[in-house]
Amino acid sequence: MIKAITVTNFLGESLRLELMRPEQSGFIVKEITGLGPAKANVNTTEVSTNDGALFNSSRLNNRNPVLKLQFLQTTTESIEDIRQKSYKYFPIKKKLTLVIETDNRIGETVGYVETNEPDIFSENEGCQISIVCPDPFLYSAGANGLNTTVFYGVAPAFKFPFCNRSLTEKLIKIGTIENQTENVITYDGDSEIGITIIIHAIGEASNITIYNTGTRERMHISTDKLKTLTGSGIVESDEITICTVRGEKSVTLLREGKTTNILNCLTKGDNWFSLAKGDNIFAYTAETGSANLQFRIINKIIYEGV
Repeated sequence: MIKAITVTNFLGESLRLELMRPEQSGFIVKEITGLGPAKANVNTTEVSTNDGALFNSSRLNNRNPVLKLQFLQTTTESIEDIRQKSYKYFPIKKKLTLVIETDNRIGETVGYVETNEPDIFSENEGCQISIVCPDPFLYSAGANGLNTTVFYGVAPAFKFPFCNRSLTEKLIKIGTIENQTENVITYDGDSEIGITIIIHAIGEASNITIYNTGTRERMHISTDKLKTLTGSGIVESDEITICTVRGEKSVTLLREGKTTNILNCLTKGDNWFSLAKGDNIFAYTAETGSANLQFRIINKIIYEGV
């Protein structure tokens, strides 16, 4: 069941529409379409000598959520105020973010307002808002929107609310030290998604290789190329970020507060990793200084619909 929708406009201002408590926002959510899986185009070729057709390719179209809202007068806002508030939070052709909360998942999508059509002369005044989202998928959001897997480093373990049940034993954990070069990421999304790999150096290291042991894909960072590009190999306090998310692929180095594009430090034939549904096993090695690398992987979850 859908519980609430939060819209954030291009200025960063947010409005939360709770379906069961419309008096808080002034909007009654009468209907929402376009929150299920987006429509796919399936391309086929007919063959004159065979029945049916041959499959060529398929692709997903844009997502197009449409909200039908009714204005509700509150103690502080009139119907006219509510109508004009809809222009503020759903501005035509501007970018906005929609977060849809259900009982068991929170999905986020980014889109642009196509139309905002108010029915001004109706007895029950409201509006219909159409939003075009170029990305057909929804992405995990909220407190559990990002999944972080720590291989080597400190994994946070302190949570609120907390309780110290002993005055003599140390029961509260601030963090746990992880020390492994291989780990499993369990992914439960509806489609494959890229990852963000963060490598923080606490000392010198050279020639890092990252593996997806299940698919046998690999990615190699050459410190010889890095030295040619920046003047030195991997040194203390360096932080390398590898993003394999579709449309955001990049490899950058953060050194002394300056970010440098080091995409050319990858070797020929390297693969851009993605997570498939189920267990994904990743590992990393370094020619020297493997113990000087703090390694973690961050990922979101893709949903086809809520």
